[in-house]
Amino acid sequence: MRKKERVCLSVEQMPTSWYNVKADLPFAMDPPMDPETQQPMGPEKLSRIFPMGLLEQEVSINREIPIPEEVFREYVVYRPTPLIRASGLEEYLDTPARIYFKNESISPAGSHKVNTALAQAFFNAREGVQKLVTETGAGQWGSALAYAGQKFGMEVRAYMVRTSYDSKPLRRKMIELFGGSVIPSPSPETQSGRHILSQAPDSPGSLGIAISEAVEIAMNSKDANYALGSVLDHVLLHQTIIGQETRVQLSIIEEQPDILIACVGGGSNFGGFAFPFIPDRIEKDRLQIIAVEPNACPTLTQGEYRYDYGDTEHLTPMLRMYTLGSEFIPPPIHAGGLRYHGASPIVSRLVKEGLVEAEAYDQTDILTAAKIFTMCEGIIPAPESSHAIQSAIVHAKKCAKNREEKVIVFNLSGHGLMDLNSYDHIERLNHQEVLAGERK
Repeated sequence: MRKKERVCLSVEQMPTSWYNVKADLPFAMDPPMDPETQQPMGPEKLSRIFPMGLLEQEVSINREIPIPEEVFREYVVYRPTPLIRASGLEEYLDTPARIYFKNESISPAGSHKVNTALAQAFFNAREGVQKLVTETGAGQWGSALAYAGQKFGMEVRAYMVRTSYDSKPLRRKMIELFGGSVIPSPSPETQSGRHILSQAPDSPGSLGIAISEAVEIAMNSKDANYALGSVLDHVLLHQTIIGQETRVQLSIIEEQPDILIACVGGGSNFGGFAFPFIPDRIEKDRLQIIAVEPNACPTLTQGEYRYDYGDTEHLTPMLRMYTLGSEFIPPPIHAGGLRYHGASPIVSRLVKEGLVEAEAYDQTDILTAAKIFTMCEGIIPAPESSHAIQSAIVHAKKCAKNREEKVIVFNLSGHGLMDLNSYDHIERLNHQEVLAGERK
């Protein structure tokens, strides 16, 4: 019987500042480029859609950014989150590896997204903004921002990728229960949406399209700002509370991680989990930090490293990142939060520099990993988080083959209680494929 461990912190042990990894990087980041002039873009132009409080964080190179008391008070509703040893999974795999996961699924909206949603809502409300407009893929970000909007008295409107809007009605309902409104994207409400629909009336949508619609609304509104759930530096900054807590929890049980794993779409949960360990990675070659994505949207593993737009209609700044191209329309896989054509500039640069590794897996493998984890640990993971689980399983099996007692830690970025119909759909498709193969 493996040792069962659940490492919990007190509120007093929570970090009181976000960690800015840019202060410790051995290189300078490339600036965003103005889509109109193709020249480096300063924060002034972005002030049309973002509050100055967040723009200051976007360009800051200070190592620590204090967490406002109002945000910290809301964090305490669900933080600190536990670090749990996956002893059931270890036994199932018969591996000498010790596997731990940081459980971000216990937030009110069920994922890590609340960590930045609360911060973004606070800084916007502090500057008198009344409405926030955003995009959402699987609905995790939309529900998190709607929840945060209620906490700080703001109206929230989310453009939800059409394929997720149709396949994830419970996520959509959660956004509405928190007081937000949801519009399937592409929509006839915006010039961006109408342009896409004129070319592809049955478009399944993409995060790039939904971003275009949300940015367009914010740019043309006097009382609304835009909020982004991933990619930008300030978003990943807010998520670093995850990795900071994890470092403390591992030190309490005197463990040193050998492998750190998180899934990647835009990069927010990965950055939040991994960035506090980057100084360790710079010093120690033995530490592996792995970003995991779907084969259906292989941004880091097959994309190009170059400047590209963050949205389909080219309304956003150009960022230097790994990209599949801003016009890329991913297949309608169920890990909706990982269907973005690009990746965070910081995450992309870390991959480019060899400080972070990237892996990609098929949806069928992800489903199997999710089922194994559910059976062993009693938690139904989100399809996005299951990518990290699949990678952890692969590396734990390598440890079994090589008889290595490595410490593997991954981020469980969200639960899958709203995704049961998606799992059911994948299983039915797989069953149909098996039957088709037997007939042949």
